[in-house]
Amino acid sequence: MAAKKKAKGSEAHTFEEAMEELESLVEAMEGDQLPLEELVAHYETGAGLLQHCEKVLAAAKQRIELIEVGNSAEKNLAPNSEDVEDPPASNGPAAESLEDDIRLL
Repeated sequence: MAAKKKAKGSEAHTFEEAMEELESLVEAMEGDQLPLEELVAHYETGAGLLQHCEKVLAAAKQRIELIEVGNSAEKNLAPNSEDVEDPPASNGPAAESLEDDIRLL
């Protein structure tokens, strides 16, 4: 029964605490000759902890992706905002072709 309580309470663990508990469960399951009921209880607890860790990792990945998107957007906006402020200075091929089109009409 204690294993079920731990599995349900695993949501309150930090990632590090959950990983530490998972490691101790795996050691106990690998090293000791536990009765079948205890093995199943450890497995159930471990499955809950693993699910918790996966959720925490997925949330962290999303946060990192948002940060990267925000940083790349800031980097891309800075040079473009300078170009928009001073459009007549750009005499690239697109500007020449536009002028040529106007002269032809």
